[in-house]
Amino acid sequence: MSATKANKLSAAEVSSVLQRCSLPPEAQELTAGQGDLMGIIQALTNAGFLVEATRVFAHALPKREAVWWACMCATHTPPDKIPAQDAKMRELAEAWVRQQSDEIRRAGMEEAKRAGFQSPESWAAVAAFWSGDSVTPLNTPPVPAPPHLTGVAVAGAVALASVRGAPNRQKQRLALFLQSAHDIAGGGPGRLPVEAE
Repeated sequence: MSATKANKLSAAEVSSVLQRCSLPPEAQELTAGQGDLMGIIQALTNAGFLVEATRVFAHALPKREAVWWACMCATHTPPDKIPAQDAKMRELAEAWVRQQSDEIRRAGMEEAKRAGFQSPESWAAVAAFWSGDSVTPLNTPPVPAPPHLTGVAVAGAVALASVRGAPNRQKQRLALFLQSAHDIAGGGPGRLPVEAE
């Protein structure tokens, strides 16, 4: 993968990303000797560690792009009749990507709380919230979320989307999700069509 295709990952520090991913020992072995994140992702993908490869992307992409990726994955595997609350959470997360408004991300987190954090859309909204300047209530001293939490929420959204409604499709879905992440890392939109029946 060329450097131009990986430009969105260039600011991420390899050791920090790997520390945040909590890869199992057998996946960690594959990362040894890899000089950059794209090489690590490719090695994991080639060895069949697709979930782990998605985790690396979740922690390596810039926050805005990572939240967008979570939304794209959720868009690919909606239930036949997506609950209005899930649709609203995804809309709020996408709106935050377009305009990093404090009001939007807080509204998304409130919806996720009401929904009980059960869907990929809820975790995309949480990721947007954790990407903002502060997780404390309004009119209190700002306290940012620990920097790894956005990646945790994005990885959760991607994992949930990969098994929603049809766990037997997880592998093929993860392969598509990784293609989307590669596109986003290269500056593309990473859009995924709604999954065909």
